[in-house]
Amino acid sequence: MNRLRKSSADDGFTLVELLVVIIIIGTLAAIAIPALISQRRKATDASLKSDLRTVATAIEAARTADGDLPTTKAEIAFDARTSPGNTFGVTVTGTHFCISGDHPAGQGASHAWVYDTANGGFQAGATATCTGSVTFVFP
Repeated sequence: MNRLRKSSADDGFTLVELLVVIIIIGTLAAIAIPALISQRRKATDASLKSDLRTVATAIEAARTADGDLPTTKAEIAFDARTSPGNTFGVTVTGTHFCISGDHPAGQGASHAWVYDTANGGFQAGATATCTGSVTFVFP
């Protein structure tokens, strides 16, 4: 009969032990979540910058082939494949062009970037904008 009784060694975890585990998991989550959000913003920045370079290269290729800057999306659509969610407005003024890139999921400085040939390349969208009216939107 004594064999059928539970011993005190078979009780399992105490409430205090479970609370300690929950606190440790919560602390690790509090450290990891901001780091993951930061990495997502950096990925959005990298995606926009890469796509801005792609669109700028396609515009320069069209200028080289035709002698003039493109004025429609159709002139660069084949050469400029962009990431999902990224949108670009292309402004052509004379011999210069400006591309403003945006991703709706971005925030702050990672929300928009500008590539302006008249002002020397990449600039954060919060500090720079394209002057003039948008010639066409891509994609």
